[in-house]
Amino acid sequence: MKYWLLAFMGVMGWAGLPLATWAQPRLLLLRNKMEVHPYQAAGYLSPIPFKRAFFHDDKIAKEVRRADLKDGTADGKITFFRDTTQSLPLTKAIIKGSKLLEIIIENMPCHDRDSIADNQERIRCLTALYNALNQYNTDKKPDPNYYIKLFNNLKDFVIARNEDKLWSFCIKNANIYTIENGKTLFDGHAPERAYTYSRMIKEEPELMLKQLVEFATDTFAYTLIADKALRNPEYVFELATAGNKVISKAVKRTPHPFVKMIVKIADSANAPLKAFSFLGSLYRNETTLNTVNTITDSPSLYLKYLIALRKAKEPIAPDTYNKELQLRSLKFVREINSLHDTTDTVRFATLQCFTPQELYYIMVLGEEEIYTSSFLGTFKRMMGKMQPQTGSEFLDSLHHDYFRIFLKLCAGYNTLSAFLATMPDKDRVALITRFMANLQAGKEDSPEEAVDVADALGSINDTTLLIFLKQKIAENYIIADSLNSKKGRVIYALLDRMITLPQPDSVYARLTKPNLLLPNIKEMYYGALMNDSGMIYQQVFFFGDEDGQHSYEHFLDNFKNDPNWQINNSNKYWTSITAKKPHKITIYANNPLPEPEDDEAIARLCKFLADTGIVPTIVIHRGHSYHLPLTLTHLQSKNRIVILGSCGGYQNLTTVIGKAPDAQIVSSKQTGTMGVNDEILRFLNRCLLNGEDIKWADMWHNLEIEFNKKQNLFQKDKFTDYVPPHKNLGALFIKAYRNSMNAPE
Repeated sequence: MKYWLLAFMGVMGWAGLPLATWAQPRLLLLRNKMEVHPYQAAGYLSPIPFKRAFFHDDKIAKEVRRADLKDGTADGKITFFRDTTQSLPLTKAIIKGSKLLEIIIENMPCHDRDSIADNQERIRCLTALYNALNQYNTDKKPDPNYYIKLFNNLKDFVIARNEDKLWSFCIKNANIYTIENGKTLFDGHAPERAYTYSRMIKEEPELMLKQLVEFATDTFAYTLIADKALRNPEYVFELATAGNKVISKAVKRTPHPFVKMIVKIADSANAPLKAFSFLGSLYRNETTLNTVNTITDSPSLYLKYLIALRKAKEPIAPDTYNKELQLRSLKFVREINSLHDTTDTVRFATLQCFTPQELYYIMVLGEEEIYTSSFLGTFKRMMGKMQPQTGSEFLDSLHHDYFRIFLKLCAGYNTLSAFLATMPDKDRVALITRFMANLQAGKEDSPEEAVDVADALGSINDTTLLIFLKQKIAENYIIADSLNSKKGRVIYALLDRMITLPQPDSVYARLTKPNLLLPNIKEMYYGALMNDSGMIYQQVFFFGDEDGQHSYEHFLDNFKNDPNWQINNSNKYWTSITAKKPHKITIYANNPLPEPEDDEAIARLCKFLADTGIVPTIVIHRGHSYHLPLTLTHLQSKNRIVILGSCGGYQNLTTVIGKAPDAQIVSSKQTGTMGVNDEILRFLNRCLLNGEDIKWADMWHNLEIEFNKKQNLFQKDKFTDYVPPHKNLGALFIKAYRNSMNAPE
């Protein structure tokens, strides 16, 4: 076969075309056009009309050049540095494949289309190619396999569309690549589009949910929305109440009765989020929206019904009602806390309407912020209302829900003996046995229940009970060992190590003692806080609400008249406090600018520290508990002391240790206060100025003496809720557990 070429073709076939030639596609013409298959030709069978030349020479050519330059070099090929084995397939699919597809689009038969329809069809196909190229070029982390399949799919899609074989193509290729290319090429083929989307909705529902906005107006979207609602009603509720009107309208048009109930709650409830907890009851016609509105308008009634939902193990929307239950329990705890200066009658008046089971939930779910007197007052009322039930009957009525947290709290507030005394000996033994059993269950990275047990052990002073617990630990160690559970062996060995008895351990108990090294939590060496230049850096996080600004002012007052320190406030965003020579200590504190500028102040200070290579070894959080997540995001592995001065800071041990594994943690189990925080920091900085190691037991003893001198009983009470590192068995357990699980046995 003889070809007449207006431009030189280096090698037969499209794969050998140099990039410079592709920029001039109209020059590639084949003379004997009738002898060449239109989908296999190496060049154009007819000149490209001027009205389509723009797509070839400008839009597509530019995108091909961008793809070629994405690796930094214009050489006619794509080099994929993360996996160079993908370079050749990517080059073939995108750069060379694009040229081939341009030729196919121009050469494909027009069949019965008139000139106008034919031009529109070819432009549509060229647009699909342009879109695919643009998608690759704008993807910051392209997946080679995805784009290789996308471009191969595009060629087959174009041919199938032109040959009226789209049904069979879609049956064989109902996938994400057809969906993506079909955004352009399904035009005029609604049945094939509906089939492909419907199959993908069935086979890949989560993937299709991410693209819902693109087909939200189609009826097949209803199937996806209804299916998701049955699996995750919270997600669909969020869609119904979200700001995206296209998606929210799609949800509201979905005819499924379950979705209709979600929409009814979203549109008609007095408090939609609160009412959503009752979705199951509303859907089953067990209650009405008017009744739910009455319930949600009353804080106490709402809490009672949330507890009832949890006790009944309501299967619909458990995430919502459990989150709401914890939030509403905390609100009652905060109200009790805020009334600490009033009489008990006034302080605990809001609890009068609750049953003992409901008081139990308030305590265990308010764990993060309930403090000593609040717990003791609530516990007293629970015990009074519990009679004549025994403690074991009471826990049975709760299906032992959160019972480890409850026993931990009782141990921490010295009420465990009083609770255990309400039950017969055999029930007491059964409860403690259950408390210690099966801690190896669950994922290896989730030892939360074992942490609760470790916390409880640190608060129990009853020698007889501790001996019994030690026996149970040994028994469970043997069970875990028989199950070949490393998690179980480590947990029970660590718990055994944490029990200190006034008498020698029995031989039986010693069986549970492999070589496990417990981290040092008794002291922080002065040298461990210094950087290579001998400097100690601290960072203090403040926030812009009224309490934060007051705390900041009080914090600075501790340094203003101290001859050992100098305050430097040279910019809007942060203040530095330096110890005068010969001491090498610098404290950085962001200024508590009015919200939301306080976030910017923190960000600017953190950037300054990072840019100058400063990593604080001491990090201090001063602010409410709801500010704490921001502070925690800035923790680093080199932090050595972390002081959480917020309410319930103790509950964040796992997060802190995950980011700063070697940190020793000072935190409050209950309410953090400015007066206590300032006193702790004053003693800490006194040690640093003296160049001394920080011996936590000595420091805490001196703090206790200091608070005993004070007339402020509130501050003294709050100090007892702070947990120093040497008493922080929860943190000790988490550190030792992680180290042991990562080490060979």
